[in-house]
Amino acid sequence: MRTVMRNGSGQGGAGVVAVLALALLSGCATRRRAAEPALSASVELARPSGQFLIEYDPADARDAARVQQAVEQALPRLARWGALRETVSIKVMPDHESLENAVQQRGMGWLRAWGRYDDVFVQAPSTWGVAGATQPQINELLLHELTHSLMYQLASDRLGWSRKQIPLWFREGMASYTAEQSYRWVSLEEIARHFERVPDSDPVRSPGELYRDDSNFIYGVAHHAFSFLVRRYGEDAVRALLGEMYEGKSFPEAFQSAIGVPPDTFVSDFTRYVRWRGFRSGRTLPRANEPR
Repeated sequence: MRTVMRNGSGQGGAGVVAVLALALLSGCATRRRAAEPALSASVELARPSGQFLIEYDPADARDAARVQQAVEQALPRLARWGALRETVSIKVMPDHESLENAVQQRGMGWLRAWGRYDDVFVQAPSTWGVAGATQPQINELLLHELTHSLMYQLASDRLGWSRKQIPLWFREGMASYTAEQSYRWVSLEEIARHFERVPDSDPVRSPGELYRDDSNFIYGVAHHAFSFLVRRYGEDAVRALLGEMYEGKSFPEAFQSAIGVPPDTFVSDFTRYVRWRGFRSGRTLPRANEPR
């Protein structure tokens, strides 16, 4: 579940922030456990919508306090989907190297956080580049990451979350939609132009090398695909989809049951909507089961 900022703007570093990668393409949904650091200080948060344990080095107490503030800010917006079922541990890593070591990744200078079912690793905000991070940047990052944890917990238990076959566009799209990050990514017009340049491209189903080469594009596709889903079927349908998965269905099965069409049919409709520039008319195309 990685978030990368466009045009060098965004949270931390040289203006580039990333949050998690994707299952199969990266570690967002991997079952591999990170090499967890020794963090001797902690603070617990218990709220009606979730419980959290923030762990940190005593030298990073100020960073931990800012992370705690971001969690508090995230809770009202997370509540639109539901409540966390299990405690989420948020580990504040002292610097970028310790973050990469903890999540067993190398050469990802843009990485600022890494999250899973019930834990999130976040680089101490004061080390996000020369000036560090602003509070709004931390708020946005944590909201994105906690959306991932919430999504997985609403869809499954600890043992099954990584096997639900949740596609990249839904995972990253839901997190970006909740954190209102569309301003960071490519526009629908830019995606339409991509289809004109590369007619055989299928970035929703098969992001492939674009994930590494042009992450802003892939996350833009994910954001707009999920937004299209919500505009057409509503947020209640998304909540129903997550509930169907929690009852035992895989993502494709739950999507068919909650939305009424197979995921591939929905993706084809979204792709057609972008290719035909349906967004210029201000309306979505008819649903898959409606006359065209």
